[in-house]
Amino acid sequence: MTPSTARERLNAEAATRVLIFDGAFGTEIQNRKLSEADYAGDLGLAADQKGNNDILALTRPDVIEDITRAYLEAGSDVISTNTFSANVISQADYAAEALVRDINVASAKIARTLADDFARSDGRPRFVAGAIGPTNKTLSLSPDVEDPGYREITFDHLVDVYHQQAAALVAGGVDFILIETIFDTLNAKAGIFAVRRLAQELGRDVPIMLSMTLTDLSGRNLSGHTVEAFWHAVRHANPVTIGLNCSFGAEQLRPHIQLLSKIADTLLMAYPNAGLPNELGEYDEEPDTTAALVREWAENGQVNILGGCCGSTPDHIAAIAKAVDGLEPRSAPVPPTVTRLAGLEPFTMAA
Repeated sequence: MTPSTARERLNAEAATRVLIFDGAFGTEIQNRKLSEADYAGDLGLAADQKGNNDILALTRPDVIEDITRAYLEAGSDVISTNTFSANVISQADYAAEALVRDINVASAKIARTLADDFARSDGRPRFVAGAIGPTNKTLSLSPDVEDPGYREITFDHLVDVYHQQAAALVAGGVDFILIETIFDTLNAKAGIFAVRRLAQELGRDVPIMLSMTLTDLSGRNLSGHTVEAFWHAVRHANPVTIGLNCSFGAEQLRPHIQLLSKIADTLLMAYPNAGLPNELGEYDEEPDTTAALVREWAENGQVNILGGCCGSTPDHIAAIAKAVDGLEPRSAPVPPTVTRLAGLEPFTMAA
């Protein structure tokens, strides 16, 4: 399948400089101190909507527009849609399953419109990544300690869930599908399968971005895969970017970014939390501190795209953009052609 124009343009831009991703939506929305009425609007849903950040694309689009605009003004080249939990599994908690397509299309259109406005204003391309979170289910692990073989959902069901969301995001105008905060590698494989099925249906490339999240400092996700094993397990998806997000702050992610940078033959996108949360669960790492830490990655040629996750603000993104301005982007390695497999650990067959 012919590579999409967006894939080619992103690679071209990333060859000239370190690109900037956006920051957190969740913590920015929390800072708005919205009421339940703000979330619920006039949709007439049966459940309380407070905390349903995704539905704001329908009920308070001005909030999502303001946050997205702030990240673009801070220097973002790639912005994401506010759709982390806009899937039927997560929206079931709010009795809003029937609105999944509407939420995704609306959020994608907000991001697309603003990205295009900024691109027209200065001639610099802006890209939109349709964000898909991991849901609150896991395919690899049982939620019942008494029955390790039990699963709440099937692989096929999760594929359908992801397919619905990805199709709506593409209909809204996104350039890429970002499968992020991957704590379960099998969930990610369901997402990859769904997007590739969508690409076949549309008859065109739908580029995938993948971002793993670690659950401990040893460098494993919840399903137990190391960073290298994860890469072996998903490389077949030909992602336009691979990377790490959430988990910890930049200081804790440093060795794992260093490892991934050496083995991944595609763009590397990293967006850590703004440090570790304090005893109140809040993030208080200053923008200049975060920027200085991720600048080291860029100075060492380890990243192509930098942004922020939990606790990061437009100020963090602006500081990162300033810190890496003028630095050379990472050049992806060209690994030898060998058979690479993955269980929880990577396995490479000798030539």
